This record gives sequence, C-alpha cells and structure tokens, in this order.
Amino acid sequence: MFEKMKLSKGYPWVVVGLLWVVALLNYMDRQMLSTMQEAMKADIVELRRAEAFGALMAVFLWVYAVLSPFAGMVADRLSRKWLIVGSLIVWSAVTLMMGYAQDFKTLYALRAIMGVSEALYIPSALSLIADWHEGKSRSLAVGVHMTGLYVGQAIGGFGAILATALSWRMTFHWFGIIGVVYGLILILFLHENPRHDVASAPNLSGEASVKKESIFKGLGVVLGTWAFWVILVYFAVPSLPGWATKNWLPTLFRDNLGISPERAGIISTLTIAAASFVGVILGGRLSDNWVKKNIRGRVYTGAIGLGLTIPALILLGLGHSIVPLIAAGLLFGVGYGMFDANNMPILCQFISSKYRATAYGIMNMTGVAMGALVTTLLGRWKDQGVSLGVSFAVLGLIVIAALVLQLVFLKPKTDNME
Repeated sequence: MFEKMKLSKGYPWVVVGLLWVVALLNYMDRQMLSTMQEAMKADIVELRRAEAFGALMAVFLWVYAVLSPFAGMVADRLSRKWLIVGSLIVWSAVTLMMGYAQDFKTLYALRAIMGVSEALYIPSALSLIADWHEGKSRSLAVGVHMTGLYVGQAIGGFGAILATALSWRMTFHWFGIIGVVYGLILILFLHENPRHDVASAPNLSGEASVKKESIFKGLGVVLGTWAFWVILVYFAVPSLPGWATKNWLPTLFRDNLGISPERAGIISTLTIAAASFVGVILGGRLSDNWVKKNIRGRVYTGAIGLGLTIPALILLGLGHSIVPLIAAGLLFGVGYGMFDANNMPILCQFISSKYRATAYGIMNMTGVAMGALVTTLLGRWKDQGVSLGVSFAVLGLIVIAALVLQLVFLKPKTDNME
C-alpha cells in the first residue's frame, strides 16, 4: 500500500501534507515560549529581565544558525526522511523536558538542544519538496508548506492562555508528546525522492554504495556561485524584521496597546500568521504562473512581497492603536509570506539539486544569526529605554537595501538548475 502511494501522481502533495504538520510543530514548539514569558516569571525569576528573556530566545537561534550549514551538507548526502523524523522526535522530547525545568540554566540548555534538532529540519524538508515538485508547482508547494509554519506560530500565540488554563509546564508536556507520536507516524508514510543520491543507500547487489565526493564539495560549489551571495544577502536582511516579529511582536502589542499578555500574544501572532498564510499562497500561485512568461517572475514576486514589508514595519513602529497595528501586521504578513514562498524556488534557479540543502543551510545560518542578533539587541535596547516601535521602524528602512540588491543582480537563465 505504501509503495503504491509513493509512486502515485498525487504523492508529491502527500509529502507537502505530511511535512505541513511537522512545520506546524516546528514553529509552535519554538514560538509558544515567547507568549508564556509572564506565566513562567513566577517560577523562573531571571525571566523578569527583558535581556535575559532575549538571551533565552537567542541561544536557540545561535545554535540553529551555526549548525544549519552542516545540516544542509548532511541532507544532500543522507536520507532526508530520517533526518526529518529524527529532528522532530528530538525537539519534541526537548519540548516535553522544558516542562520539568526548575531554573534558567536548565531552560537555557534545553533551548540550545532544541536549536540543534530543529536545524536539521528546514534544509531537509525544503530540498525534499523541491525535488518532488518541479516546475509548475514548486513555489505553491513551498508556499503551502510554509503555511504550516505560520499556523504553528499562531497556535504558539495561545501559549499564554494554555499556560493559565493548564500551567506552563503542562503546556510544554502535551505539545512534546504530540510531536513524538507524530514522528512515529511519519516513519510509515514519508518517503525519500528516488532521484536523491544517498551515500548509504544499498545498490542493486545489496551492497552500500559509496559516494566519492567530499562532503565539502557542495560547500565549495555553492560558495563559488556569485549569484548565491546575492541571494544570501537578500535572504538575510529581511530575517532581521522576520525574527523580530516572531520574538518581540507580542511584547510590542502589549506595550503599545496596554493589553494583557494573553490578548497581545493571540492578536499579534494570529494577525501575522493569517496574513502570511494568504501571502504564501498568493506568492506561490503568482510566481508559478509568472515564471512561465518571464524567467524573472519568481524574483519579481519575491520583490513585491519584500516591498510590502517596508511600510508595514514603519507603521508597526508608529502605531499606538489597535487598527493601525493590526493593519501593519496584516500587510507585513502578506508581504513576508510572498517573500518566504519564493526563497527556495529562486535558489533552484541558480543551484543544482545536488547542493540545494547545503545552500539553504548556509542561508539559514546567516538569516538565523541575524535573527539572534536582533532578538538580543532589541531586548538590550528595551532595557535602556528605546521603544520596540522605534526599533521596528528602523528595521523597515534596512530592508530597502535587500530589495534593491535583488532587483539589480538576480537574473536567472533557467527555472531549474540541474
């Protein structure tokens, strides 16, 4: 039964559906900590300082960033199915264990371990989806997968309410258990793409084939492609506001609107997540259709999305009432979703399928490192009296540089580099 499903024409979308749930768990487990800060303060006193909370969020990002290139290189050589399953089970077990933490040091260590396990997921998942979906459905497939991230982010926004109803410890316990169980289900239904060259896969004689290429060859090929450096900057700069909204937007809504942490968490995360959901579907459909008529269609679609985030960030910084803040959040979500849906498809126009996970791993490292930097920096500035609103407005101006760079230099010649 499983073999028939794997070979069916619809199986590429089955892959997207299976990974959609993993993406949801990925962001839900990492995001709910940002909305449960108030509930956890009573037991973990260090979290009463914004800088300490920023450091807790940032350690995940730094570990995630450092390991992302390695995760990409491994995904280009080994079975991405087992990397995804292993990653999910480990980070879910860590989520469960966070509910037992008694002090800040334990939370800090567990958050770092979560960074290790989650780093393996995105390069493996996106390269697997890109291999199963070629040409006309690639951006839409990536976009649909990304909606899982946004739904997970939105569910994570209910962390404060769940922490009040169940306790923050039980919230971590239950979400961790759900992830472990789903990892076991994934073993049965997720399959590697047959064209993926796996170093440890058995050949027809039953012996393990050995890939002669050095594990670092892909790194050299990727870094030797000049267009990749443009893509890297184009990806990294928007990561500053991208991670800032994930980690600090609930606090900004709470401060600027004077509402409870529970309401701030729900309003901020649901606003961004719902709009991003629309953005990735819109961006995926537009890109897949536009590229048929113009090879730069994916680049232009990503640019439109990125352009929308600029006024959104400025409005987030200046808004002090519910209507402009929600409007800004919606605009940012749609724009970032369009941008997000096209990063891997644009990469496919310049990097061979053999090295895409490596390339995306490097992109992840750079983008997440920028996120760790901005998460810590905004916490420090807030302690020093600089409002989050001002910080968000400044980030909007920085994004302009990435937009100009993309439009001037990214000129693909094919939609699928072999």
